[in-house]
Amino acid sequence: MLDDTDEPTEIHPLFAGAPSSTEFRKLRKRLVRETRAAIGDYGMVRPGDRWLVCLSGGKDSYTLLAVLHELKWRGLLPVDLLACNLDQGQPNFPATVLPQFLTERGVAHRIEYQDTYTIVTDKIAPGGTMCSLCSRLRRGNLYRVAREEGCSAVVLGHHRDDILETFFMNLFHGGRLAAMPPKLLNEDGDLTVLRPLAYVAEADCERFSRAMNYPIIPCDLCGSQEGLQRVQVKRLLDEWESRTPGRRQVMFRALMNVRPSHLLDPNLFDFASLFPGGPAAPQNGVPRLRDA
Repeated sequence: MLDDTDEPTEIHPLFAGAPSSTEFRKLRKRLVRETRAAIGDYGMVRPGDRWLVCLSGGKDSYTLLAVLHELKWRGLLPVDLLACNLDQGQPNFPATVLPQFLTERGVAHRIEYQDTYTIVTDKIAPGGTMCSLCSRLRRGNLYRVAREEGCSAVVLGHHRDDILETFFMNLFHGGRLAAMPPKLLNEDGDLTVLRPLAYVAEADCERFSRAMNYPIIPCDLCGSQEGLQRVQVKRLLDEWESRTPGRRQVMFRALMNVRPSHLLDPNLFDFASLFPGGPAAPQNGVPRLRDA
């Protein structure tokens, strides 16, 4: 087990130059602890597998890369890691930043160039939302790279706040109760999609990447658009959090504490056979489905 009281005698080069303050050490330990917990809780590891760790150049993916390598450095993550950046051909993208960063720190990596930017701007009318098409094209290319590199998993930097925002977007606009699962099997059934930062707060990713002075690359495509549904939901959650600190974490815990018998989906819970004197009621809302 990882002992939060012990400081490793060596660190991975991704942590080189880390601040020596007590505050930063606590932050680093929290990130490692929460990431390891999510990996364990959702059974992400199959020893000997190879993971494609997606690196966009944003604060979240830098945090993901550093924490996974720290876990592997300590012997707590028995998988092979390959960092991958998908250069989507965006104008003024600093193409040399990530290769130099990864090479200097001895991180195995692949830089893949695919001009999805032109496809997105050609297909989406001015002012239209680019996120959906951009993400589909990016996902397809990352899946292809993972297969070419012999990887069994595509690892993304989505954190707790991303998961909550997706839940509320589905609730408000999609008419369904769904979020980003920490572990997902792709449609072809040959790759898992992993989100090891599922328990990590966005604010901690921000603090960590800023303290480490990682070279952040902003998104000039969908990430720069105002008025998006995700932006609106984020602002709503920010307002709730400012009024009641800790509310995000309470809502996140609710996603891990589901009571199907107290929802309204007859395909999830067998309401039809629920009568006095009938079969014993399920415990804690665990569903008892009708026979197929």
